[in-house]
Amino acid sequence: MTNNEVLPASPDAGNSTGVLELRGIHQSYGTGDAQVHALRGIDLSVAAGEYLAIMGPSGSGKSTLMNLLGCLDVASSGTYSLAGNDVNDLDEKQLAQVRNREIGFIFQSFNLVPRMTALQNTELPLAYGGVKYAERKRRALEALAMVNLSHRADHQPQQLSGGQQQRVAIARALVTNPTLILADEPTGNLDSESTHEILAILDQLAAEGRTIVIITHEEMVAERAHRVVTISDGLIISDRLNRDLVPMN
Repeated sequence: MTNNEVLPASPDAGNSTGVLELRGIHQSYGTGDAQVHALRGIDLSVAAGEYLAIMGPSGSGKSTLMNLLGCLDVASSGTYSLAGNDVNDLDEKQLAQVRNREIGFIFQSFNLVPRMTALQNTELPLAYGGVKYAERKRRALEALAMVNLSHRADHQPQQLSGGQQQRVAIARALVTNPTLILADEPTGNLDSESTHEILAILDQLAAEGRTIVIITHEEMVAERAHRVVTISDGLIISDRLNRDLVPMN
């Protein structure tokens, strides 16, 4: 049985440097009687090297929170700092730069470009960032090697299994050496064997000190993380450490 310690909502984990800080985050959509309060005052800190899972049922606000963490949306009120950047003060161009340089995204649906090879898909964030061809190819091949897909570098997505496509997506997320890896239901479209492979890769990345936030509704997936935050009705209702998994300082 996992030895879990229940903590007050959103503590600073350990003494590591904070990667992201949310304070008093509210997010509302619509106006008047049609207004929906998706987030109702979220305080959350994630330290460098932390592996955090965010859980919650449909409609809990976890997808809204993911969009804010990924700089895909800006909160109605409150503050969000990512890698020292006050996200609220950034314009759309600056937000795009933060998404490209600081965040590695892993999506449930893989989001690979169909007519591009695994190598070309992995290179994309570097191409958008203006990295020259030789350098981005070198870094993309290194990223594919990290997920054991070097032998599939020239294959297009339709020539790959679901698990292999998700490994390409992980390589793409890693290629910029981002501050934060943000994974949205990364095993949602996979069979049990591929799910195990993807979770093992995330475990290894966490062991190497990568900062990972995973959004999931699956308890089995969340229990692989070092820390689990549960959200309901736009509020954090639980924040606990998996003591058996948290690395010893």
